[in-house]
Amino acid sequence: MNFTEELQWRGMIHDMMPGTKEQLDKEMTTAYVGIDPTADSLHIGHLVGVMMLKHLQKSGHRPIVLLGGATGMIGDPSGKSLERNLLDEATLRHNQECIKKQLSKFLDFDSKEKNAAVMVNNYDWMSKFSFLDFIRDIGKHITVNYMMAKDSVKKRFNGEGDGMSFTEFSYQLVQGYDFMYLYQNYGCKLQMGGSDQWGNITTGTELIRRKLGGEAFALTCPLITKADGGKFGKTEKGNIWLDPEKTSPYTFYQFWLNCSDEDSKKYIRIFTTYTKEEIEKMEKEHDEAPHLRILQKALAKDLTIRVHSLEDYEAAVSASEILFGKGTAESLAKLSEKMFLSVFDGVPQMNMPKEKIAAGVQVVDFLAEETAIFPSKGEARRMLKDNGLSINKSKIADSYVVTEKDLINGKYILVQKGKKNYYIVVAE
Repeated sequence: MNFTEELQWRGMIHDMMPGTKEQLDKEMTTAYVGIDPTADSLHIGHLVGVMMLKHLQKSGHRPIVLLGGATGMIGDPSGKSLERNLLDEATLRHNQECIKKQLSKFLDFDSKEKNAAVMVNNYDWMSKFSFLDFIRDIGKHITVNYMMAKDSVKKRFNGEGDGMSFTEFSYQLVQGYDFMYLYQNYGCKLQMGGSDQWGNITTGTELIRRKLGGEAFALTCPLITKADGGKFGKTEKGNIWLDPEKTSPYTFYQFWLNCSDEDSKKYIRIFTTYTKEEIEKMEKEHDEAPHLRILQKALAKDLTIRVHSLEDYEAAVSASEILFGKGTAESLAKLSEKMFLSVFDGVPQMNMPKEKIAAGVQVVDFLAEETAIFPSKGEARRMLKDNGLSINKSKIADSYVVTEKDLINGKYILVQKGKKNYYIVVAE
């Protein structure tokens, strides 16, 4: 597999320094991507860089993940108008461990081959650098004129945000030194990242050239956008995280399943390892029957299994069927509490004493008096007579008595009024 050709057809190359392809074709090349450990989980915005490293390793080259423990304490001005929060070392180390565990699902850190993935943290070398040593050994090789010419710096000086602190201005020098350190200690000749990182990456190649007389390369991918102009990976509730505690596997699965046709054609190339032939075949089938959502389903399946597990994927599919009409009382009963709450996130909830349910409540009283799902008993009876009401996915009659056996996970009762109106009764 040829790395640059692979990225090219997948639409993952924005800029590439002359000589990069020749370097990669010539020998096993070590390349790195930087990730800020500002949280103890990656989100899907990180996956573009991670997939670049995955394809790199599959092509026989060696990937390095550089966690920006030091740069995370500074904040990168690229594409941002505000400085970020600075983290303490204990938090950074915790975040590092969590992130490596997630990356292990994409990269092989334990391979016996020469191209086993490596993770490093720039705090390990930057924390030993005194300020005087840094400005003497590194600062003198890059002019202020050179740094000021970078787009990320220009934007901040031209009125975006509240200007730029010296701390952030120095960011590109610190990132440039990272590249030089990896070049010297790991033989790393290529840095990759998003197109907003081009200025920082080329500062590194320039530093290697000026200080060491060496040659290094840069490759960036386009920033991922959505067809409707919205920000990729963001929902009303924030980021889509890889950590199941932050974003449930069901919500993760649904994110990919709900992509537009246009976006799914782009995302399936970027975020999966399906071959060109497999993707083109799926696209043809998708175009012939768009309502089947073949691309979205393949994308959601691949990523949910990779990031979470086959079991989580199967549970998410089953949960989707429950919400969209195909589920049964049995499949509902099998949902874990987390999955149940994730599926019915945002559904109106009302509380009811558990002892009342244990004693048994006639369903009309349950619906109108105890929970106020219906404003009156008459309205509840009419809906029951029309066969329009379900409890835990089972149709019920007006003679039904709600008891403890109706509690899902010993705590919840799901009421469905008509096709789309759901309510959760929480027994307390």
